[in-house]
Amino acid sequence: MFGRFTKWGGGAHWQWQGRYLDEDEFGRWFEAPAGTRCSRPGVSFLEADPWVSLVPRDAGWVAGFYPATKDISLYVDMTTYASWLPLAPGRDGPRWEVTMVDLDLDVILTREGHLFVDDEDEFAAHRALLAYPSDVVTLAERTSREVVEAVSAGREPFATVGFERLRQVTCAE
Repeated sequence: MFGRFTKWGGGAHWQWQGRYLDEDEFGRWFEAPAGTRCSRPGVSFLEADPWVSLVPRDAGWVAGFYPATKDISLYVDMTTYASWLPLAPGRDGPRWEVTMVDLDLDVILTREGHLFVDDEDEFAAHRALLAYPSDVVTLAERTSREVVEAVSAGREPFATVGFERLRQVTCAE
């Protein structure tokens, strides 16, 4: 599975390769094992720890669930709706390319339980500089409020489902 975030207007942003896990009522899941290369213009590194991500079918966000070795346990990017392109099947099953536009706002839950919306200043700057359409602004703002509410209320997939997925893949390694 190849993941690609872009910026509004087509600018490059984060890219990585992971392994597609499956699909359930929450969306499509994939894992990025330890050693996954993450890159964007000017930055490239191998991630030391694994993570599991969820891309929902019909929501403007992508969630990353991280192990206890990280200061952040949950990181949710506000995005446009994801586009999925099926690729030729590999030996491990279906292969996909998923792309979405990163809309700057991020909902973050730290390991200590601090929940907040990050990059509101970046969102405001890009909103003007990149001329985000009003429907995109509405999507990002509404979605960030909904995600904060869901995480605060302990609703799935943010409460236990994502972390159980992470536990399953890290135990299998």
